[in-house]
Amino acid sequence: MVKISDIMSAIESYAPLHLQESYDNCGLQVGNSNAEATGVLLCVDVTEAVVDEAIALGVNMIVSHHPLIFRGLKKLVGRSDIERIVIKAIKNDIAIYSAHTNMDNTRGGVSARMAQKLGLTNVKVLVPQQGKQVKVVVYVPTAYADAVADAMHASGAGCIGDYDHCSYRIEGEGRYRAKAGAHPFVGDIGEMHHEPETRVEVIADAARKDSVVQAMLHAHPYEEPAYDVLQLQNESPYEGLGVVGDIEPTSAEDFFAKLKTVFDVDAVRYCGDATKPIKRVALCGGSGAEFIGAAVSSGADVYVTGDVKYHDFTGNASRILIADIGHYESEQYTKDIFYEIIREKMPNFATYYAKSENKQVKFFI
Repeated sequence: MVKISDIMSAIESYAPLHLQESYDNCGLQVGNSNAEATGVLLCVDVTEAVVDEAIALGVNMIVSHHPLIFRGLKKLVGRSDIERIVIKAIKNDIAIYSAHTNMDNTRGGVSARMAQKLGLTNVKVLVPQQGKQVKVVVYVPTAYADAVADAMHASGAGCIGDYDHCSYRIEGEGRYRAKAGAHPFVGDIGEMHHEPETRVEVIADAARKDSVVQAMLHAHPYEEPAYDVLQLQNESPYEGLGVVGDIEPTSAEDFFAKLKTVFDVDAVRYCGDATKPIKRVALCGGSGAEFIGAAVSSGADVYVTGDVKYHDFTGNASRILIADIGHYESEQYTKDIFYEIIREKMPNFATYYAKSENKQVKFFI
């Protein structure tokens, strides 16, 4: 039996909730996570038509990219689209789950999928996340160093890119004197004790700090272990917003034509010098105008995103070629990521793309 929580766990193992931006509202929006899941419908935006489609299909979970509930609801009286959608979902026992900026920030997320569709190589994060990790440092009797490190690794610590079980160790000597009332693992009350110890250092996501520390304390043989938790300011080479990569040299005209084909856009809005060849491309799914400066710094010849305003275009035209392909268009392949995550974990589970969903912003040509 597949539960709603199983679908949530599968998505969050790929795009953990701690990666979402502070303003966002990712996760379960409506519904009971303990309920059995009968199927899932995938979309970018949750609309009444999407909910009706879920009802018709007999599925009781919708997974969307954009959160249905972005700001708090004070009433549920059906006066807005969001209120009506929530009411209909509740009446029909349909859970609604969203993975938004956590899917933007995660490795292999929205912008990385755009890069894959365009065939970019040497892809790197455009705006890396920062300050999302801690270092846990603990001093442990040398004979127990492996056991303590293994416990922290099992709780999620020690992962660096494509490597796990990472730690750094320094051999030394611990000194202490147990006072009355103590129950020392080694040594006697009132006597100075010298013990061969190992300093074990591991890196962990800040969101996992408590579980890592608890795992360490549980495995540590000392009554009162000495340890530090240090906040790191490292930039993540894998997690963040947007990407930049290389492409076979092409003209702006041919590149724009490729954008139209790959992302099924009716028109590409652009500004800047379109006479130079394009060799390096920066991308950001959704509304990415705030990262134009990062795209310039990355050495990109063109920056592809959505929702670019007039003054963002004209104010940067001398610095970089900017192409706006639309918000929905840049994020549509998020549904493919959802599909792959769910089918990998649950190959036979009923998973559908919303057929009722279409571009909400259209061009009259």
